[in-house]
Amino acid sequence: MNDAIAGVPMKWVGPVRISGNVAQIETEVPLATYESPLWPSVGRGAKISRMVEAGIVATLVDERMTRSVFVRAKDAQTAYLASLEVDARFDELRDIVRTCGRFVELIGFHHEITANLLFLRFSFTTGDASGHNMATLAADALLKHILDTIPGISYGSISGNYCTDKKATAINGILGRGKNVVTELLVPREIVHQRLHTTAAAIAQLNVHKNMIGTLLAGGIRSANAHYANMLLGFYLATGQDAANIVEGSQGVTVAEDRDGDLYFSCTLPNLIVGTVGNGKGLGFVEENLERLGCRASRDPGENARRLAVIAAATVLCGELSLLAAQTNPGELMRAHVLLERPTETTKIGA
Repeated sequence: MNDAIAGVPMKWVGPVRISGNVAQIETEVPLATYESPLWPSVGRGAKISRMVEAGIVATLVDERMTRSVFVRAKDAQTAYLASLEVDARFDELRDIVRTCGRFVELIGFHHEITANLLFLRFSFTTGDASGHNMATLAADALLKHILDTIPGISYGSISGNYCTDKKATAINGILGRGKNVVTELLVPREIVHQRLHTTAAAIAQLNVHKNMIGTLLAGGIRSANAHYANMLLGFYLATGQDAANIVEGSQGVTVAEDRDGDLYFSCTLPNLIVGTVGNGKGLGFVEENLERLGCRASRDPGENARRLAVIAAATVLCGELSLLAAQTNPGELMRAHVLLERPTETTKIGA
């Protein structure tokens, strides 16, 4: 089998202005996608961010990578006693994890018992890596130690689907997996009118009806947004991330409020999984993109990944804002797609 690289069209859009508790940034962002309207859409949101002094305020509220294991016990009582023992030995388990690498640290665990099965969900910090392999390596060492030292339990699996990796579940948003980033933008009414061609009230109402009620009716899981996955996939492919993590990464909530004509707009991404080292980062174009984003600087462990996370989250807000604004106006979304993706049909649509 010959090695090959699949080429996906990529463009830099922006720049986008970002502030908050991680960094003050004004940078263009790379998006690799086949959906060409995404570039000007994100670009419009990025332009709005530069028209506001603070830009997009991105607040990193939590970060962790998780891996769940499960063990079998004779019965639920034995499983419960084993969970108490694991809790009592937390400091001992932290020392074991520290032998697995310089940048991995055990910061917590959560357990759940079903029948005679004990699920243990371990949380780690992993420096600048997204941490999938690092967490699995540490969990493997923990599992071995637990089985060797706690009686009444036996091996179930190194992966118990309680993490949860690349699946749409509720637990990641509740307990955290990856970077949890909240982005906010306050857009003056004049800019909403002139640049987004709509009103704060119209966007706020659409967000409730479409993102909140529509998603509820569809049975969405901890998710109320228009298209986070679009921006995340483009950003992930351009920066060497594991693209399958957009499954949980795109579970987020958009909030829009009419504040006396000004628009308060926020996107919360509780499961944003990104890293600046590890698999996928050795490709030349990825290295160039991370360098251009300022994520290859000499900083304390974890700081480059945090910078990348807030840039990704701000990029999501740019695209989300632009799309919702377009959808308040009949026909605008389709006209943009036809113009950019099917130029020969433009005259037909306008007829």
